[in-house]
Amino acid sequence: MKPNQISPNAYRVADLPSKKVTRFSIRPDGNHRNNTSQLLGFEGIKKLDFTGEIAPMGKRDWRLSGKLGATVTQSCVVTLKPVTTRIDISVTREFLSEKPEPTGDEYEITEDDSIEELGEFIDAYSVMQEALAIAAPDYPRVANAQLEDSVYTEPGKIALTDEDAKPFAALANLIKQTENPEKEG
Repeated sequence: MKPNQISPNAYRVADLPSKKVTRFSIRPDGNHRNNTSQLLGFEGIKKLDFTGEIAPMGKRDWRLSGKLGATVTQSCVVTLKPVTTRIDISVTREFLSEKPEPTGDEYEITEDDSIEELGEFIDAYSVMQEALAIAAPDYPRVANAQLEDSVYTEPGKIALTDEDAKPFAALANLIKQTENPEKEG
């Protein structure tokens, strides 16, 4: 799907029934999974399933709630080997016709990312993609992956290691030497 394109899983708010829920089920085919994978920077998405409902909240607001299941493959941040992650989460978004505006000179920005401004459409496909991006690991790693030490210096000079750069390493060595003087014999 191209940016700013309305998906087939976008529901026109004016057409939603105001007294009952509207159920949806999204199971993208391989082509759509590949497009989503590229959009989110994954190596691949094997399974992707988003089911739920859009329900009225009061007279003008709506709540989308559903279950997202996916199996994604990303590159390990250390080794670049594939890392497969299973994601099973609940997703909730509230679409409010009037978002509460902060008052006063200072206000706290909440971490609640479930509140959206109500527009002409509620796009369940976009909510699925956003929830998948948030739920996927930021720094995927294969088991036991560790960065190895790299030491760089000019030719002919002794390289400074991580141990040498620690501010109290020399002091700790000096203390050890004074606590355990060599035995005279």
